[in-house]
Amino acid sequence: MRALVVYESMFGNTEQVAHAVAEGIEASMHADVVEVGAAPDMVPADVTLLVVGGPTHAFSMSWPSTRRDAAARAAHIVSRERGIREWLGALPGVRTDARTEATAFDTRATSHFTGSAARAAGRRLDRLGYPIIAAPTSYRVTDMTGPLADGELARARAWGKGLGAEVAATRSSLPRRRPPA
Repeated sequence: MRALVVYESMFGNTEQVAHAVAEGIEASMHADVVEVGAAPDMVPADVTLLVVGGPTHAFSMSWPSTRRDAAARAAHIVSRERGIREWLGALPGVRTDARTEATAFDTRATSHFTGSAARAAGRRLDRLGYPIIAAPTSYRVTDMTGPLADGELARARAWGKGLGAEVAATRSSLPRRRPPA
């Protein structure tokens, strides 16, 4: 079993959450963390859990224009090229024999009117045919550029630990295929 955590991050907050989620998952299985610009064009067949995360921009996943606006606010930007919107848009649908479960997370300001990149990414994952293992989750930043609100990294680790445990339990309860004779 292996997890793949793909993230997009402008100011490093979503990147921190991605690593914390992966730390939690590691209690149950190996987890690779990949910035979306370096993410594979297809989800590898051995991935049993796919977690996608990105910042909320303009009430949803980022656009090239919102990434340019973010880049104007800081000298160092983590995800400069494609975002999770483009990565998910280019992914092929799930093969019928695939057993990858998925979910999404985002970072967003504390306002209740910010929308959610995680909900949009979760809908996209569902349309691609990935079984959604958990509802999309949001992690709060105190301001557009951060930092994360107190306790969010611990909450992300706990969420990742729960995701990993759920996938591991599901996999151990599945009947094992016998290899061909």
